[in-house]
Amino acid sequence: MFVFNAFGSLGVVHSSDSQADFTSSNTKPDGAGYGHSWSANVDSRFGAQLTANVSSQLSAVVQLISEQDYSNSYRPEVEWANIKYQFTPEFDIRIGRIDLPLFLVSDARKVGFANPWVRPPVEVYGITPISNSDGLDLSYRLHLGDTTTTLAASYARSYRIDLPLHFSSESRDVSALIVKTEYGAALFNLSYLTSHATLYPTIGLFSAYRELGAPGDAIVDTYGLVDKLSTIFSAGVSYDPGKWFATAEWTQFDNRSFIGDNRGWYVSGGYRIANLTPYLTYSVLTVSPTSSAGVDAAALPAYLAGTAAALNAGLNQILGQRPAQRTDAAGVRWDFARNLDLKIQIDHTQLGPGSPGKLFNLQPGFHFGGTVNIFSAAIDFVF
Repeated sequence: MFVFNAFGSLGVVHSSDSQADFTSSNTKPDGAGYGHSWSANVDSRFGAQLTANVSSQLSAVVQLISEQDYSNSYRPEVEWANIKYQFTPEFDIRIGRIDLPLFLVSDARKVGFANPWVRPPVEVYGITPISNSDGLDLSYRLHLGDTTTTLAASYARSYRIDLPLHFSSESRDVSALIVKTEYGAALFNLSYLTSHATLYPTIGLFSAYRELGAPGDAIVDTYGLVDKLSTIFSAGVSYDPGKWFATAEWTQFDNRSFIGDNRGWYVSGGYRIANLTPYLTYSVLTVSPTSSAGVDAAALPAYLAGTAAALNAGLNQILGQRPAQRTDAAGVRWDFARNLDLKIQIDHTQLGPGSPGKLFNLQPGFHFGGTVNIFSAAIDFVF
């Protein structure tokens, strides 16, 4: 009736740039580089899952994960907690906190042993930290010969994420449609999500723009993050016949605010030689817009012209320093026991022009648009 599983990763990461931090999620307060020369916080986590099979139709699952959070603690958080009712072998409904399978490995993005890399490419999986939602989903499976297609729809009233520096993000009316098709060793995934997002508290720059009257209000309406429509579209494909694997994903995240249009993609492949799997990955993240004309200072009263120019400079600093980068990664996985693996990975990242890429905690000596090398090693386990 009850099934218990556990998983985890013990990792260490080193960054060649000591003037900024590299990490796997923007919900973490520090990482490798400035915060720690060698950081165990980037990829280390422990998870436990309990499944209760009440009957042939009714089941429940609870999953807890302990990893570094925004407050720099490792207190366990509820990743999943839902009840599932299987109306037919093809149709089911889940209610509670459920996984949100926007990407190919969304349901296992935090289970290192299930993935070939130390971590899924941040150019795609780092665009949004959303991995679950509190609501319900419906799932229906279609079987056509050797092809199985799963159609899923989910809805959550609201979802809130706590971020470093005392910020938080709330998404309301989170709706998603997912189509996943399996054919032999091939897997295809399409997803589309919409929500309305708000950042708390409001960035001071936009509050100051309000003092400029209607022109400033227009800037806030365009770039402010208050109840803005957000959309995520993702497409992925993987092929894994056993001896080798190849996978690719593309995603676009548009927030209708200063976050703008974010597009990420990657291609990755590896070859299995006994217990070793060397692999290569190339990934890219682009953003737009990266600049704005702001308020026309010449159209304002003279005493406001200086303020407008300063605010426009601040807005362009925000837009110009949004994350853009490309990464060449090479690694190897060693399955040295049935439920244990060791991975070593090296990333060479070229930051976008004038951009810090996905690095944060920037220090005065940081070089925008430069390069950074990341060394990662991790032991993953499941039982």
